[in-house]
Amino acid sequence: MVQLYNLHPFGSQRVVPCRQEPARFCCGRDVLFVAGTAASCRVEVFALREQGRCDALGSFATLGPVLRMAHSQAGDYLVTIEEKSKATFLRAYMNWRCMSAGSSRVCVRMVGHKMEESYSETLKEQMSVVEMPLSDPPLCVSCCPVNGDLLVGCKNKLVMFCLKYLVINQNLTVLDFERSLILHIDNVIPTEVAFCARHIAVTTELDVLILKLELVQQSTDVTECAHRVSTLEKPVDGGVKDEGPSTRTLQLELDEFVVCQKPVELLGEESKLCEIPITLESTDLPTEDTKCFQVRYLLFRRFTPDQSPFGFCEETKLHSVQLLPVYQTGSSVTAHEETENKRELMSLFCFFSLPHVGYVYSVGKLVELISTYQYSEKSEQAVLTPQFLHVITSENLQCFTVRCSAAAARDEDPYIDTTIKACPPIALDVCALRMQLFIGPRAICHFKNHIILLTKADMEDITERRKPTRRMLSRKDDCIKSRANSESEPGWNLYIINTVSTIQLYREMVDYSRTYENVKTESCIHLLSEAHLLVRAAIMDPHFLNSDEKEELLRVFRESCAALGDCYSRFDTEDYHLALPYYRMSGLSMAEVLKRLVSEGDEIQTYERGFLFYLTHCLNEDVNEELSKESANKVLQIFYLADPAQLPHILCSPCMRNVCPLRAVKYLQKVEKIMPSVVLTLTKAFMALKTGDLAMYEHEMDSYKEILCSNSEHAIPQLLVDFWEALLVVCSQEETLQELLLRLTSQYVWRISKQQFPETKPLRTTEDLINSCNHFGLIFPWVTSVMSVESPSDKSYHEDISKLQSLLCSQSINIASALPVLEPLTEAGNVGLTIHVLCNTRLGKYEEAIDQLLKRCPDAVVLYAQHELKDDNRAVWWNKLLPELLKRARLAGNDCPVLISSLKETLSVVAVELELSDFLSLLPEDGTAAFFLPHLLHCSQRKLLT
Repeated sequence: MVQLYNLHPFGSQRVVPCRQEPARFCCGRDVLFVAGTAASCRVEVFALREQGRCDALGSFATLGPVLRMAHSQAGDYLVTIEEKSKATFLRAYMNWRCMSAGSSRVCVRMVGHKMEESYSETLKEQMSVVEMPLSDPPLCVSCCPVNGDLLVGCKNKLVMFCLKYLVINQNLTVLDFERSLILHIDNVIPTEVAFCARHIAVTTELDVLILKLELVQQSTDVTECAHRVSTLEKPVDGGVKDEGPSTRTLQLELDEFVVCQKPVELLGEESKLCEIPITLESTDLPTEDTKCFQVRYLLFRRFTPDQSPFGFCEETKLHSVQLLPVYQTGSSVTAHEETENKRELMSLFCFFSLPHVGYVYSVGKLVELISTYQYSEKSEQAVLTPQFLHVITSENLQCFTVRCSAAAARDEDPYIDTTIKACPPIALDVCALRMQLFIGPRAICHFKNHIILLTKADMEDITERRKPTRRMLSRKDDCIKSRANSESEPGWNLYIINTVSTIQLYREMVDYSRTYENVKTESCIHLLSEAHLLVRAAIMDPHFLNSDEKEELLRVFRESCAALGDCYSRFDTEDYHLALPYYRMSGLSMAEVLKRLVSEGDEIQTYERGFLFYLTHCLNEDVNEELSKESANKVLQIFYLADPAQLPHILCSPCMRNVCPLRAVKYLQKVEKIMPSVVLTLTKAFMALKTGDLAMYEHEMDSYKEILCSNSEHAIPQLLVDFWEALLVVCSQEETLQELLLRLTSQYVWRISKQQFPETKPLRTTEDLINSCNHFGLIFPWVTSVMSVESPSDKSYHEDISKLQSLLCSQSINIASALPVLEPLTEAGNVGLTIHVLCNTRLGKYEEAIDQLLKRCPDAVVLYAQHELKDDNRAVWWNKLLPELLKRARLAGNDCPVLISSLKETLSVVAVELELSDFLSLLPEDGTAAFFLPHLLHCSQRKLLT
């Protein structure tokens, strides 16, 4: 569905001062090329200046009327398809800028013609026309914006020319082409082609085919490689070759009917089923640098003619096929072509259109339909940009939003659609920003913030135009002067229409969204999402780093994130969770968000889910922000009113250190009357400690004594365990710290040994504790290796096991004091093994640890040594580990490949550490030479190098 708004993306317009009626035109870099109608056979060149000013640079003659034309940014050349004497010619105009300097010299040469050094000075000052002869008439043409290569569509084939930079001497480099590849496509007459980064889009009247040329590994024989790739996609002949009389008779009968095939859409690998065989023919001269290609089908779509009660609509034809590249954010670009070639392509999109509907597909990492555009009337032509889709109809210039930046952002940043970052969804309905009236739009092209529009009115339209009408554009109309000379009488005009700046249109969209704030929530979010994508697309533009608006755009981007965060916080929407990532992207602190959303004073407000979700996450995560006393008290009031069950957890957050303890106790007492709980009482005891009220602390700790010990002697409620874990984060006294660590260790050991589940889900996982508390350490790789072969019973208590191992992997707990507590896990399988090895390691008993691992889990012994045997303990490698592995490997023979593998890795380490004589003395005299020789050679070569 297309939403319709009445915004103003178009600014001022100016008339291009053409001397002849335009037939074709295109833009390139900072210029506009206009080819005249059949009578003129000339191309006028205009410089595009700021504010849409247009200055004539000059003109040059063509061989005949221009049927198609395109400009390539890479190489800065213009390519045309021209007609003369009922024959068509493909020509490329190089060095055309010298025409603006007043030079009238032109050099016409054939493609591949060898340049002579003696002509170097002449070539500098003249335009070169490169003629490219083809065996079949050229029908359409496209230039690759990435590298300047050229693709030409002919009947049943596509011809690719590679752009070459020929160095004549140190002062002169000349451009030329080399025909490198022909794609033979049976029974296809292309009407339009698009070419970008070896991606090809080709359309017929009702079919679209998108391909990618992929490099394949080059064969040793270049001619074999070319042959192999060229036959790779040949179809299997499953039909009958000879046509009998019955076949010809049937064909004559069918000619009297309109035969329509079913509509088809094939994406990705399925598009191979389109039954359009492609054969590649390499035309490069065989060299070592010859590239070999194969074709990968990306998309095939077939449409049927529009049907009506009166029959089929013959005007149903595809038009405006286009490949739009989006580059990596931060890929800087200047006018210099070498710099442009360094831009990193990130995403690629393909647009094509029928008269009443247009389609945008992503054809990069994933092939999928991004957007569908329903037009209000029959379209003539369209052009896709990273920010807009511009469509012309018989009476309108229409501007639609696009989703390219939303899809590209997800290709670029894996953190989008997480709690860290967000972006409006690709599936968000597109909207029409403006439908601007024009008389007789015929053709359109786009360059930066300019739209070039050709209009041509019929005679009755001209008569009607002379009557008073509404103004065409709402901005800067006073500076627009219609031409009064005779040339304007035929009714054609070529306009340059400036689109307004991104920031200006963003401001208008934000202002417009405020009209929906209290009426239509979804419309408000929709408009703010469109504004956000508009700014995001501007930041992705390769010229962004050199833009004068860089800092302002970044500021506006953060502002748009904050506005979306406000929406998802204030409104009751299904996507309320998006408040968190948008606020994070805005750079606002928690205190600043509170100031935006919470009224001052004690006024009671209603707080929606998005705001509470944001606050809960920020308070529960390790956020390095300490709220002021006022802000912390406000947060306390918010949760008391909106979610009182969360109060105990909120008060344990490091962000709430400055909260008023007396006010906290007051709120907790009110909540306790409604929903009493152990954790609430413990929080009251915690607040009593903060105020120094020991009597209250003792009272609260004793009040639920029977409940705490009701299960058994060692059964501790999970809420109390959560409380101890939370205290570890803020505990600083060593004596209290060790007491807490021993209590937690005891509880973990008891649960694991008794196979006892906690009665409620723990508030924090092992990962949460590792990230927020220094007393929980990262679990060592060798511990993970041992646990990878854990028994099924261990998996049921994985969280308690990993928390215990994490405690022992830190340097906080006193191992000597913990040994009696750990005793019940002596025979607890791999869990007990990791606990014993960790304890022995902390006590410096490395040899005992190695013996235990070799006996029960030799797979992990090398990982253990790599992690633990460093610096002063490195000698244990050759004093203990190597002799033990040699002894055990000798006894086991070939029956234990794990020992052999560990022995090889140990030898590799020892060979690096010891002198050759010392290393040799460790090896067994009766060992197999072939086994030990590589390590001896490595040891000797290393010493020679040093």
